[in-house]
Amino acid sequence: MWFDVNGRRAYAYTGGRSFDPAAPVVVFVHGAQHDHSVWILQSRYLAHHGRAVLAVDLPGHGRSAGPALETVEAMADWLIALLAAAGVSQAAVVGHSMGSLITLEAAARAPQLVNRAALLGVAIPMKVADVLLNAARDDEPEAFAMINAWSHSSLTHRPGCPGPGFSVYWQNRRLMERQAPGVLFTDFNACNAYVGGLTAADAIRCPVLLVSAAKDVMTPPKAARELLGRLQQASAKLAADSAGAERAGPPRTVSIAGSGHAMMTERPDAVLDALRDFV
Repeated sequence: MWFDVNGRRAYAYTGGRSFDPAAPVVVFVHGAQHDHSVWILQSRYLAHHGRAVLAVDLPGHGRSAGPALETVEAMADWLIALLAAAGVSQAAVVGHSMGSLITLEAAARAPQLVNRAALLGVAIPMKVADVLLNAARDDEPEAFAMINAWSHSSLTHRPGCPGPGFSVYWQNRRLMERQAPGVLFTDFNACNAYVGGLTAADAIRCPVLLVSAAKDVMTPPKAARELLGRLQQASAKLAADSAGAERAGPPRTVSIAGSGHAMMTERPDAVLDALRDFV
């Protein structure tokens, strides 16, 4: 489905069903160097089970026109503008990795719009290792190799073939290669520079789900502990201040066993179960 957002074409996948903004809406936001296709299982399932789905391609990714945006804050504003263009008044937003930062920031900036926020593979701060950041700038193929090695758990059979003719490694590599040159460095710079995560957590007014992968070395579960604590504090403060907070409650957490950072590929059904229960 196509939209005009700030004068540029933007694409969102609707899960194989017509999009109805009057239905309960679920929005999926991908991570660095990816596009809407990382959410195929989860988006299709929810679209065929009573939800209106938008799995977006961020600017400069997938089918959406560029350039790629340089900050998490700008991407959050773009997401809010896309939902306005789609006629959405409220939505549950689900983000992975860089997309989790965008989801967090959007929920803080537009509390009337985001009624649930699911953060998958989140880390605050989300610092990128110097060796990976430098490779993203100077040698993208080497950066892709590092990401593939670090995004998948050691439990995945090399080269990651759960069935004949299928490889999670080559699938992810090909997806990264499809994005425009320079996008990866822009994305990683945005993650590296984002410092507003804890402030955003203080402003959250909706239910929040944190999904971590037990074998994640890109955004290890411990990297979300401070964020979880701030979300718990914000929830408790709201509960004391207003009855509205009682509807949100404390943040929920789910750990995906045996998975690395690429949890939607390695453990797609477990991710779907967590999201289905939440939305």
